[in-house]
Amino acid sequence: MMEIDVSTAKRWMDDCKSDQGQEVFFLDCREPNEHHVAKIQGVTLAPMSQWPPSQEIIESMQGKQIVVLCHHGGRSLRVTNWLRANGFPTAVSMSGGIDSWSLEIDPSVPRY
Repeated sequence: MMEIDVSTAKRWMDDCKSDQGQEVFFLDCREPNEHHVAKIQGVTLAPMSQWPPSQEIIESMQGKQIVVLCHHGGRSLRVTNWLRANGFPTAVSMSGGIDSWSLEIDPSVPRY
């Protein structure tokens, strides 16, 4: 499975916060200006244009389920492929990106 929908991502996020589920690392690969306009609380920014991410971010992802998101899902799929090829075989992309998150999960997140 390369992609998950926003409902699954939200469930994983909620489970992680309640200590009922696995540790999940949410990675936003959009650019800083996009992140400034619309963001999901608790998500780490690592812009695809500055890929690969810092060693600190790589280390913080170790042993966790990784969910990558972007605006609509294209960049996050590319980052997910890179992660899978570089030691993170369970990384997944959040299909529809933050735009779908805004439409289906949290309308307080601005659309752009």
